[in-house]
Amino acid sequence: MVGATSGVHQNWSSRMTFILATVGFSVGLGNIWRFPYLAGQNGGGAFVLIYMGCVLLIGIPIVMAELAIGRRGGKTPAATMGLIAARQNKSPIWAWAGGLAMLTGFLIVTYYSVIGGWTLHYVALGSTGALNNIDGETSGAIYKALLSNPWKLVFWQFVFLAINVAIVSRGLKGGIERAVTILMPTLFILLIALAIYGLIAGDAAQGLSFLFRPDFSQVTGQTFLDAMGQAFFSVGVGMAAMMTYGAYLPKTVNIPQTASIIAFADTSVALIAGMAIFPFVFALGLSPSEGPGLVFVTLPAALANLSGGGIAITAFFILLAVAALTSSIALFEVVSSWGEERGWSRQPTIIITAILCFIIGLLTVFSLNIASEFHPMSYIPGYETATMFGVLDRLTATVGLPLGGLFVALFAGWIMSRKSIALELSLDAEGLVFRTWSFLVRWPLPLVITALLIGGVTE
Repeated sequence: MVGATSGVHQNWSSRMTFILATVGFSVGLGNIWRFPYLAGQNGGGAFVLIYMGCVLLIGIPIVMAELAIGRRGGKTPAATMGLIAARQNKSPIWAWAGGLAMLTGFLIVTYYSVIGGWTLHYVALGSTGALNNIDGETSGAIYKALLSNPWKLVFWQFVFLAINVAIVSRGLKGGIERAVTILMPTLFILLIALAIYGLIAGDAAQGLSFLFRPDFSQVTGQTFLDAMGQAFFSVGVGMAAMMTYGAYLPKTVNIPQTASIIAFADTSVALIAGMAIFPFVFALGLSPSEGPGLVFVTLPAALANLSGGGIAITAFFILLAVAALTSSIALFEVVSSWGEERGWSRQPTIIITAILCFIIGLLTVFSLNIASEFHPMSYIPGYETATMFGVLDRLTATVGLPLGGLFVALFAGWIMSRKSIALELSLDAEGLVFRTWSFLVRWPLPLVITALLIGGVTE
């Protein structure tokens, strides 16, 4: 049996720090920024129910698979999948599946760092009082001014990347573990406080009704695709970080229980974020289907004129910044771990990775302003108006992530032996739980993920 570590990697100090780190990775902008506006565009409670079903039937089984594969191989995803495939006398091409997940995660962090920079900019604005007493028009103008200023975007992108470098370069225990033990409690405290404030100061009745009372009249095929895509993006499967974190996981940790905790915490954050946002939106008669601008335009305007709104705005964007950071450090760790396997020193690896992220991230920065009319893949149907940022976003979210999840399901279900995967999952290979999980990853999940992939490509 392959050991839990490669001799280079460390193990997590405790199950709790591992859970904090993996929940921190899962709980990102996808929960607090993306989930509310997707719910707003897809019938509120109906979308929530479909999303929760996707997390239960897709998210948890694939998180279990990623963690089990990672712990079994004890290396980075490409090396782990190649090693396990070789031990099962399967094709070494499976290493490329792990490599694709690593590439997807890297490309995501290139534009994620730009959006993370937005959150830091808004924290600065909120702390100086620049967002106090603004209306919707002013809020929109502030947002547009940020996106139209490449120098300001580049500055905050640099700051966000520098924070990542400062954390990840200190290693697993001195950097990531120490960071998540501070950041995750901060995130939960801020989120719960904002939800309580929203229910008191906003229109709680209408906000909760929208979030939890299904309106199936607005459900379309696209709703299911959005819910499945959100489950992938939010829980964080298909981008190598779960597998990398799993490589550091001691054998004493029960993977099915841990995967369930991760998914439950991730979904809870998304729902609490909705409870924090929608009461304010309805209190001021704003649209819950505003799109991405819901968080950066609508919410500041909604909060600004309420009692204590200035403090709430600053707290909200601190929350967003923390969520972005706990996700991005996991993606940085994937690359750092890959470098360490090759005998590279951690600090130079992280710095080089950050420089590459910065350079590629400029494509996103410039696509928001000076290159906004440049459509690099306009000759491909569906990409006619996609900017460089749009292309990166679509290729990773609708192609890279589903492909990564598909390969993980196929690898766990068909390549790894039943005995080895059951051993990693601490399950009886002939028991009902394992047989149900095995059936899901072998048959329904690949079909569902393929449908998601086709739907995303042909959208």
